[in-house]
Amino acid sequence: MKAIIFKLLAGVMLSIKDGFAKFLSSDLSVLQIAWARYFFAVAFVFSIMFFFFRKNLVWTDKPKLQLIRGLILLTANVCFFYSISIISLAKALTLAFIAPLIVTAFSPIFLGEKVGFRRWSAVIIGFIGSMVVIRPGFVEINLASLAALGTGVMYGFYLIITRKLSSSDNPLLTLLLTGVVGAIIISFVMPFVWIKPTLNQWSMMAAIGIFACVGHLFIILSLKYADASKLAPFSYFEIVTNIIIGYYFFSDFPDKWTFLGLFIIILSGIYISRRDNIVKRLK
Repeated sequence: MKAIIFKLLAGVMLSIKDGFAKFLSSDLSVLQIAWARYFFAVAFVFSIMFFFFRKNLVWTDKPKLQLIRGLILLTANVCFFYSISIISLAKALTLAFIAPLIVTAFSPIFLGEKVGFRRWSAVIIGFIGSMVVIRPGFVEINLASLAALGTGVMYGFYLIITRKLSSSDNPLLTLLLTGVVGAIIISFVMPFVWIKPTLNQWSMMAAIGIFACVGHLFIILSLKYADASKLAPFSYFEIVTNIIIGYYFFSDFPDKWTFLGLFIIILSGIYISRRDNIVKRLK
């Protein structure tokens, strides 16, 4: 039960972060919003580790993987913040949720895992779901929808690298290093895109970093009490909270095609998760 509560709380935290980011995107650069997400997240995580988990402030055994992981997550965040600046939160997140399908599709290459016919079928059906949302050939495909898909692809590779790192590096250290990589890289472009924020905007920028960090910490805590495969269905709760925030604050409500595509993607993701669990038991 604790695992489910932490997972649901993570969805709420990340949805609130998305809401702040979408609100700020009407006045600030997407890159500036991404910088805020990293700068304040690093400050928050470092403070927690310094005061409570100082022994975990050590150097990583796999610096190259940590660097690649940080670059991939930075790309995913920039793509996502750009997408929600144009399309609805629900549509962007629905397309981004192809990430578990990417993990399944590429795990044979990068993780050496075997993927059977059933899971490959679920991957294909899930991608069909994403096409239902975008509807190529029926409506004009915009760059924001492609960016949302790009978010899912990048986040899928991020999850694959996270699996590789989970056996060697402490989760909090990984969270900190990922933030440091993103903060350093994106800081180089800030002089070219910086718009002076108001005090209210500064507070929302800080909230984006803190809510993102707390959300990921809740995910880490949830994994202490249950396997990822068992918690996977509850990941989709984030879409529900995004729909509520989008409707209440931005008057955005998904159309029937987005709901249909979402339904297909969720079913595919849950089936893959359940199938992964069955395969692990049989080993």
